[in-house]
Amino acid sequence: MSGQLILFGLLAAIAVVCGLCMILNDNPVRSALYLVTLLFTVAMLYVTLNAAFIAAVQVIVYAGAIMVLFIFVIMLLNLGTPEEIVDHLKPQKLLGPIAGLLLIGLLASVVAAVPTGQGGQPLSNGTIGPFEIGLALYSPKNYWLFPFEIVSILLLVAAIGAVMLAKKRI
Repeated sequence: MSGQLILFGLLAAIAVVCGLCMILNDNPVRSALYLVTLLFTVAMLYVTLNAAFIAAVQVIVYAGAIMVLFIFVIMLLNLGTPEEIVDHLKPQKLLGPIAGLLLIGLLASVVAAVPTGQGGQPLSNGTIGPFEIGLALYSPKNYWLFPFEIVSILLLVAAIGAVMLAKKRI
């Protein structure tokens, strides 16, 4: 067993524990901090897979920008302590784990049905850089530019909606 495999297993275990702590924590700010730790751990997992560019994007975009937005929304909603929050989802507490198990079973069957084969061809030193990612995304045969633009428009609409919801009514 190589050291890289041991490090990968350790980071994967840390990611799972952080994910569980994020879900099971009652305090929204602490849950967001567990999510930041989870995102950093996933970035380290990318580094162990020789995907340094994806790891950098993970830290900059998700652990940086997206988490700032999450914290902003948490503070904007002024969520109180769990005792002050009324639980309107009591009937769904039983259905949630059942739906989760069904989803896990569905995902496992889909993953088992996918044929395995050769992935993308990495560089000679085993890493994939921004140039290769740019070629894969924006080459004329792939046409990924349009979905990227749609996602950017959706994010802009979500930001405008958040500002409109946060605006005080006169």
